[in-house]
Amino acid sequence: MHICAGAGADPLPAVIQAGLIMRGMHNTQEQPLVVRRASAADAAALTRLREVMLADMGMLAPGADPRWRDRAEAWFAQRLDDTDEFAAFVVEHPDLGVISGAAGVCDHHAPGPGNPSGVQGLVFNMSTVPEFRSRGYARACLDALLAWFRDETEARVINLNATGDGTALYRSFGFAEPRYPALQLRLTRTGAVAPSA
Repeated sequence: MHICAGAGADPLPAVIQAGLIMRGMHNTQEQPLVVRRASAADAAALTRLREVMLADMGMLAPGADPRWRDRAEAWFAQRLDDTDEFAAFVVEHPDLGVISGAAGVCDHHAPGPGNPSGVQGLVFNMSTVPEFRSRGYARACLDALLAWFRDETEARVINLNATGDGTALYRSFGFAEPRYPALQLRLTRTGAVAPSA
């Protein structure tokens, strides 16, 4: 088993490195699982994982503007250079490349007595390609991401939007419903059509 946090980075906590084994799609031999911090070179892979996630959520309309992929890839490439406030961790198959990942960003809010820094974390882009689900890869990525929030940022409140498939995983890490429910409003300009995703 091999875990790395990117060139020159500190090694990940030992709890993340415990007993993770990967089996290939058509391969019964055990192979080392690689969980590492993503770099700007992984922007295309994170975009592909995002497409998988959005498709699973029913948020990819048949007529959706395909240019979103290029915009997403450019966004990931830019944000991945901001190592202080953005991080993504991925599982990489030795032959197939990135197959699972999780991303997180620090959001700045007004400080309060329960959060003097005002910094909150947001977990998003949790996705694994279908052939490799239910093998612990999303858990490994989330574990690494939460360790980054805890050890390298001021965020002490971490938020995420859970799908039905991911709820059990998130609860196992201690995530729970907030005291006050989140609501959402989508605004559109006059004459414009609200986006579907």
